[in-house]
Amino acid sequence: MSITKVTNDNIASLEASKLTGSLPAVDGSSLTNISSFTKSASDPALDTNPSGGTGTLWLNTTSGEMFCCTDATTDANVWTNVGAGTGDVPGLPFGGIGGGTAYGYTTGGYTPTIINEIQRFSFTTNGNATDIANLTTTTYYCAGQSSTSHGYNTGGYSGGYLDRIDKFTFSSIANATDVGNLTVAREGLSGQSSSTHGYSSGAASPSPTNIIDKFTYSSDGNATDVGDMIATNTNTTGQSSNTHGYISGGTGATMNHIEKFSFASDGNATDTADLTVGVSSPAGQSSSTHGYASGGAPNTDTIGKFSFLSNANATDVGNLTVARHYVSGQSSTTHGYSSGGNGAKNIIDKFTFASDADATDVGDLTSGRHGTAGQQY
Repeated sequence: MSITKVTNDNIASLEASKLTGSLPAVDGSSLTNISSFTKSASDPALDTNPSGGTGTLWLNTTSGEMFCCTDATTDANVWTNVGAGTGDVPGLPFGGIGGGTAYGYTTGGYTPTIINEIQRFSFTTNGNATDIANLTTTTYYCAGQSSTSHGYNTGGYSGGYLDRIDKFTFSSIANATDVGNLTVAREGLSGQSSSTHGYSSGAASPSPTNIIDKFTYSSDGNATDVGDMIATNTNTTGQSSNTHGYISGGTGATMNHIEKFSFASDGNATDTADLTVGVSSPAGQSSSTHGYASGGAPNTDTIGKFSFLSNANATDVGNLTVARHYVSGQSSTTHGYSSGGNGAKNIIDKFTFASDADATDVGDLTSGRHGTAGQQY
């Protein structure tokens, strides 16, 4: 019987039963629809940057747990545990820019005169703040935002309502510059930060408003109105996860609300949970997994904590060293800070994210003040 050899011609169809014997090695470079898959003896980390992007699978060969990359952001990836195990690897706080590793900042305030100071204190060692630079104008009841390279101070009051967006650099000590305007001049607003944009929410102008303004970090310019809070509100505070901005506390009927809005698309906020108690003018802090609201009026020392991973009410996890409101919040990668407060407080309080516990007094501002804004680097 003669045998016909198969050459490089195309084969329209071939029954599997006709394939016998050894097949030559197959080049897999042209295979399609194969998901990227990694085996490792450990879990992925925030800075595990998958070449396959979102949808990349990761198998821990030690524990047998499986992770899927659900947000591929360089050095701030989100890995979701898709097996029977627990323990997601969430993104960083502040929309992926991470908590500060070097300094916390306190800007503006009332001492009892309205000031324009930019103060800075260390995250690596406990100690007092120093006055390093100035905003473009005196202001208090303002909001703070942080990019990876700059701090922002927005809105506030100084003999009239302010709409300015001030910007100062983290890399050197220099005065702020006026780089844009909010859509409405107002005070008593809260700030949120994604990896690409800053947000200013609510406030009085002169009556309470529900505006959520957004401005870009990539270029200087004015903010745009991109959504609304569920109700008009002022004297709120802000927190930021990798994917959402949060607005908590305030005045009136919604003072115990925790509202949430998406960074991925412009839109209105939704009411997702409640604080342990209704407060106005608390400080806001953010870890990689939780938001915190500390202090507030009527004068309280409560530190409330709520999860970014589920819409659940806050729990009371500790206390500040002194009850106060009109206080600003800063966040390192490991700790939350509350600085200043009504009654000319100069206190810098610090509490850990690793466990629920009371704050400790770790330093002082150069003088007592309230109505400040907070940033971190």
